[in-house]
Amino acid sequence: MASHHSLLDKIGPIVFDMFDIILFTPKIPPNTGNIIRLCANTGASLHLIRPLGFDLDEKAVRRSGLDYHEVTLVNEYDSLDECIALLDQSDIYAVTKFANQPYDYPRYGQRTAFLFGAETTGLPKKIHNMFTDDRKIRLPMLMGSRSLNLSNAVSIVIYEAWRQCKFIGSGAPALYPPTPAEGNK
Repeated sequence: MASHHSLLDKIGPIVFDMFDIILFTPKIPPNTGNIIRLCANTGASLHLIRPLGFDLDEKAVRRSGLDYHEVTLVNEYDSLDECIALLDQSDIYAVTKFANQPYDYPRYGQRTAFLFGAETTGLPKKIHNMFTDDRKIRLPMLMGSRSLNLSNAVSIVIYEAWRQCKFIGSGAPALYPPTPAEGNK
């Protein structure tokens, strides 16, 4: 008789001490499923602000997230204010095409949070107004382009932040030689 092993059995516990991804009223189930999978592979936590355009148990979310749901920390909130208060996080960046600074300009640390708007509407003006210009970042696109797919945009930003943190926790060999200031410690 074959035994069933969960993904958690195969990869072990994941420490969610990297980044916080906040999705403001996401609408498309496969995007959220893909982001759940991204979180499982990067150690990020996912925070969803209601109302969602779907039920987390929907087949499309489960299919996109495969069996990563069991190893991903997903929290739901009734408001962004509730999420921010519970995160107790001062290092939050709103990702918006209306930002002046590119996503790779700020210096990110572990536990940085990134806020993304809904696929169809982005972030409301009221939410934009909560953030100063230095806390807004954008992904460059060709002139005339409207937007990137949400899960692609989240991936780009999270991997840049993780790169800046030298892919800590990835289990890969050191990808970067020590800087002259660090020496050969």
